[in-house]
Amino acid sequence: MVARVISIHLQEKSAGSRVAACHGVDELTNTRGSQNSGSEEIVRVRLPKKRNRELFGRADLMLGANHIRVRCEDGVTRMGRIKGKIKKRLWIREGDLLIVVPWSFQDEKCDIVYRYIRPQVDWLKKHNYLSQ
Repeated sequence: MVARVISIHLQEKSAGSRVAACHGVDELTNTRGSQNSGSEEIVRVRLPKKRNRELFGRADLMLGANHIRVRCEDGVTRMGRIKGKIKKRLWIREGDLLIVVPWSFQDEKCDIVYRYIRPQVDWLKKHNYLSQ
């Protein structure tokens, strides 16, 4: 179980009502909360490790039974299998950006090892890690 590292402080507003402001790191979303900004600041973004044969991929079609058709950055469409470690922790939808590892003995299949959230995808586009 992943623990959230957030401290909550109650502050008084001028009308006398209380507002909760979050400070700290939320490890489930990899974001840092702030009381003044409405947008999320990315703390860490995981990149594919080329030495482990990891690639960017986009979820194309949900096939059921923990299988997803994935369009990889090398142009190959593979059948992705959601690994057991993330099967019940993450919900993967069509259009999500993923990190996949192609199988060494069967190139048309791959394992899905990570899913990016929306602010992480924006950060990757801003820093030119994604061509789209």
